[in-house]
Amino acid sequence: MGSRLTPQQSDFASAVREFAQRECGSPVQRDALTQGGREPHNPKIYAMLADLGWLGVCLPEEYGGEGGGLADACVFLEEISYGLVPAGGFVTTVITAKVYERFGTEEQRRAVLLGAARGRVLAVAMSEPGAGSDVAALRCRAEQQPDGSWLIEGQKTWISNAHVAESMLLVARTGGDRHEGLTMFHVPMNTPGVEVRGIETMGGREVNDVFLTGVRLPANAVVGEVGSGWRQLMAGLNHERLFLAANMLGLARRAFDDAVAYVRGREQFGRPVGSFQALRHRVADLATEIECARLLVREVASDCDARPDRLFPREASMAKLKATETAKRVALECMQMMGGYGYATEYGMERHLRAAVVSTVYGGTSEIQRDIIGKSYGL
Repeated sequence: MGSRLTPQQSDFASAVREFAQRECGSPVQRDALTQGGREPHNPKIYAMLADLGWLGVCLPEEYGGEGGGLADACVFLEEISYGLVPAGGFVTTVITAKVYERFGTEEQRRAVLLGAARGRVLAVAMSEPGAGSDVAALRCRAEQQPDGSWLIEGQKTWISNAHVAESMLLVARTGGDRHEGLTMFHVPMNTPGVEVRGIETMGGREVNDVFLTGVRLPANAVVGEVGSGWRQLMAGLNHERLFLAANMLGLARRAFDDAVAYVRGREQFGRPVGSFQALRHRVADLATEIECARLLVREVASDCDARPDRLFPREASMAKLKATETAKRVALECMQMMGGYGYATEYGMERHLRAAVVSTVYGGTSEIQRDIIGKSYGL
């Protein structure tokens, strides 16, 4: 397939675009659905996406999904981002679901994957106050009790969508230091001792602190193998970075198209401002960067689907780095092209910029991605 979409994927992308235009195509619709941009996730819209079968796009058919691949999920992510569909819970859900698909028990897969396809949101809890980019420094502890159950104590932070999630995939320390002794657990959000506190951000209510005090989990809450959490986590990060890249590719396209529409219609000195060479060349550079990001994201997704037995850490990091840095640059440059109107909330460009800026931080900062890429060359 390479970087081209198949006919089926093209039809799928068109259907998602039509849905976005119908349900949230105007600023008035989007403001109503997101409480003026404060809530990136709307349960009603998310339920509609579930009814259409789109939330299970890359999940196995036996667990309620459509049986598609990572490339299909990237098409969906790109288009809902471009269409500004308030389905913020999907990114963490599909990232988490793929971990259960690969490492979970049959009981876990049946419960979690079926729920994800039907519209239940999942979260993943890795970061802590003292363990962000350095995930191996996490201190949240899980101790097994004589009856086989687990007692969890600790705090997680910057946990996306924990406030709308049904469950979270928790990474906790069960022994050892650094990369040794990390284990994954399935934690329903209504478990006694789990407390979620929202963190206000530039993008509204997206992330949370999660406190775990005396949380007791059954023995079968372990996802995968005890002590193998780091290996499992690294396998899942490829999916995370690829999905985040697709999401930001859609945002970059949307910011670019909004700005081009503006400079075509805005007149100064008797002609459209887009006809001036300074802006025309800027448009050309941004269009080229977006196309480079698009080709890279689609190629990496295609490679991952073609070789599911392999990990692509360097390529996934390249896709995440390129797409997120491109989205940030595009939104900032487009704001500059629109002048004062780019800064006004009426036109939406400032929202694009706020969404793009944080993308170079979450899911592994751009600096971490560069380090991974550099190390892959033996440096």
